[in-house]
Amino acid sequence: MSLAVPDRLGLRRGPPHIVERYLVKEAMRPLFLSLGVVLTALLLERMLRLFDLLAQAGGPFAVVLQLTANLVPHYLGLALPAAFFISIFSVVARLGDDNELDALMSAGLSLGALVRPFLVVGIVLSVLSIGLFGYLQPYSRYAYRAILHAAINAGWDARAQPQTFVDAGRGFVLTADEVDGTGRRLTGLFMRRITKNGEEITTARHAVLTLSPDASKLLLVMDDGMDIHDRGGDRVDKVRFSRATAETAFDLNAPPFRPRGGSERELTMGELEDAIADPATAQSARRQFQSEFHARLVRSLSLPFLPLLGVPLAMAAKRRHRTPGLILSGVLLLGFHHMLQLGESLGDTGLMPPIIAVWLPFALLAGIAITLFRSSRERPGENFFTRAVIVVSQATDRLHHMVTHRRGKAS
Repeated sequence: MSLAVPDRLGLRRGPPHIVERYLVKEAMRPLFLSLGVVLTALLLERMLRLFDLLAQAGGPFAVVLQLTANLVPHYLGLALPAAFFISIFSVVARLGDDNELDALMSAGLSLGALVRPFLVVGIVLSVLSIGLFGYLQPYSRYAYRAILHAAINAGWDARAQPQTFVDAGRGFVLTADEVDGTGRRLTGLFMRRITKNGEEITTARHAVLTLSPDASKLLLVMDDGMDIHDRGGDRVDKVRFSRATAETAFDLNAPPFRPRGGSERELTMGELEDAIADPATAQSARRQFQSEFHARLVRSLSLPFLPLLGVPLAMAAKRRHRTPGLILSGVLLLGFHHMLQLGESLGDTGLMPPIIAVWLPFALLAGIAITLFRSSRERPGENFFTRAVIVVSQATDRLHHMVTHRRGKAS
């Protein structure tokens, strides 16, 4: 089988770039699959929170879709490094399981040649990431905040959800036990209104919500209820009614949102450079701009180093050590992400120079990747990370054996 693989790849009949195209082609499917899975999971979790938030503000479903679409660049930036690493790891590990890796190595393919196509993909993704982090994310982040502001602060359309508190503005909050399909016929109404004279609580067995013809007032017709008005101190007025109508001024237009640039994360790379070079920029703001600018560069430039990590680790991770290898790799990438966030915070507060605080995690990741790759060139599949994987795997096996043994005794 090992001799048939290089022949199938065309090693005997064609130039070496056929192998590189084969490796890139094999890596694309797990890359897009991982991106799709991670993005879907992150967006679905965020959509649930947006549904809950906008249900209270009476926002339509279309607003949720707009907000979710503007979150894609943000979550894509988070998912891309993990998806790229997983694709490299899975492809090289599968080649090892199918003995294709041994065939390629025996045919004269070096570790550097194996890494080269993934390195090219990493450089392409790095360039795309600069556009993503530097320009697309700032605009999408501002658009997300602007849409959310408009949805929360826009005038309510006089429709309610059952067992949900609705803020209609001007200190007017209501909820109902049951609501019909139109959202305007309520059963078990509870309404709270803050007035100049104190707090007013109104309950009613049934109520109907409507807007005035010019949409300037909210009309609430209530049946069989009670009105309690707390005027402060010991003055509390209680009035029972069989039918009553309440109205309040109503504004369908949301107040305008601030211009883009209220946060350093809403500025493009070019705008951050201009703000850093501007003498009028305050020192504290300049530190934030520097931290944000260099953090975006670090996130983009770290992608080409992932193949130097992923290929040796996948070669070292035999089938029984696959899970510990992935776990340790995930811990390494997650640690880099949190160290970068810590570096940004240290740079923002002035505890460390922003450039040093942000580029130090990058230097650490690059150092580990280069050291791992160089050690694997001498003895492929054997490196210091392999020994850590074996230790973790052995500890897991011992723990599993102890648990199984105790269960056997108990039974």
